[in-house]
Amino acid sequence: MNERPVILITGSSGGIGTAAAICCAKQGAQIVLHYHRNKKGAEDLAKTLDGADHICIAADLTDPEQTENLITETVSKAGQLDVVVNNAGVSRRADIANIDYEEWQKNWQYVVETNLTGPANLAYCASQAMLKQGGGRIVNVSSRGAFRGEPLMPWYGASKAGLNAMGQSMAQALGPENIYIYTVAPGFVETPMAAAILASPEGESIRNQSSMKRVAQPVEIAETIRYLAFDAPAFMTGCIIDVNGASYLRS
Repeated sequence: MNERPVILITGSSGGIGTAAAICCAKQGAQIVLHYHRNKKGAEDLAKTLDGADHICIAADLTDPEQTENLITETVSKAGQLDVVVNNAGVSRRADIANIDYEEWQKNWQYVVETNLTGPANLAYCASQAMLKQGGGRIVNVSSRGAFRGEPLMPWYGASKAGLNAMGQSMAQALGPENIYIYTVAPGFVETPMAAAILASPEGESIRNQSSMKRVAQPVEIAETIRYLAFDAPAFMTGCIIDVNGASYLRS
C-alpha cells in the first residue's frame, strides 16, 4: 500500500459512501468521489474531507464506456489506483403477485445492471490498472439479502448474491497478482435509501431483527470498509464480512 493510497469510492455522495470517504480520508487516503447525478453533494463532501486534492468524477456505471473512463480518469488525475470501493447500488420493492411481466423485467434490468453488471465492469477495469502497478484492493458492498432472500426485492437479493460470487471468483483469479478482493455484507443501515421503510410501520420490526434493536449507522459499515482497504491481511482475500447486528446469522 502506498503511503497515501488513492481510494475510489462509488456512490460516494450519500450514506455508506460518504461515511467511507470520511473514514478513509482520516487515515490519510486521497479520495476519488464518484457520483452519477449529485455533483454538488460530491463536491461539498470533498471540501470537508481531511487532507487535500480529493477528486470528484461523474459516471453512469450502467454504461460500460463511462465505467472504463472512470478508471482511466482516476489514474490520469491521481497517478495511481490502490483501492476501489464498489458501493453504488439501488433497490426496488414490489409484491410479485401484483406486478405484470413488464414491471418484473424492468426491475430486474435496472437493479442487476446497477448492482452487479456495473460493479463487475468496474472491478475488471480497475484490476487491469492494478495489474500494471503491481497490485491493489477491491472492496465490494453486498448485503445480508444475498443469503437470506428478499421476497419483495428478488432482483436485489440476486444482484448481491452475484456480487459475492463475482468477488470470490476474482479473488481466486487475481490473488497471484497481489490484487485482493473483500466483501462487506450489511443488514439495514440508516441511509437515505432506507429512510422511507425505516420510517414506516415496518420500521420497528426491522429494528427488532437485531439483538441491539436498531439498524446500523453508516459509520459502522464505513469502518469495516476502511479496515478492508487499509489493514486486512492479504490472506483474507475472498472473505465476506457480515455487519448486520446479528439480525441474520449464516453457518
